Amino acid sequence: MQETRALSHEETWSLVQKVKAGDREAFVTLTRNHQQRVFVLSYAFFRNKEDALDLVQETFLRIFEKIHTFRRGRSFEAWLLQIARNLCIDAYRRDRGRRRELEAAKTVEELDVADPRQQGSEKSRDLREVLARGVDRLSERQRTIFILRHYNQLKNEEIAETLGISVGTVKSLHFKAVQNLRIFIGPYLGEET
Repeated sequence: MQETRALSHEETWSLVQKVKAGDREAFVTLTRNHQQRVFVLSYAFFRNKEDALDLVQETFLRIFEKIHTFRRGRSFEAWLLQIARNLCIDAYRRDRGRRRELEAAKTVEELDVADPRQQGSEKSRDLREVLARGVDRLSERQRTIFILRHYNQLKNEEIAETLGISVGTVKSLHFKAVQNLRIFIGPYLGEET
């Protein structure tokens, strides 16, 4: 997956107009320019490359189907990420029950629980897993904002536009997400809650 240079709003609008007129090459250009961000968002939700790639494909299929609804003056990237986010949430909800069933079927010995005394790259990998599990435990809105901010590196204003909420709400939900993550991963780090 390659990311090309960022397009200006005018270049993006021009491509959207061409896609609306049936220009498939323009759609390929839009896809190439934005697929990395959609992949990062999807991967942050699922931490599985195949699932993330499926969501990227599904997102751009949805974009192709809905391109006629995109209006000038909106941020194409915000619109795109909102569609990707909604698809991720739908897939996450759909698969949550299946994941719980699989985890419930495992014995305690089969669960991958990190040992905080481990050293080196294994500990680093375990910490990433603990963080990912913590992110999974956040409320849907907190998780989405945390992912958009830390994995997609969007600014608060961009997140607000993408989600259709105020910047103050973004800041508040991000603060709560960070506080909750501290509670979730604190014991792993040897902190008392």
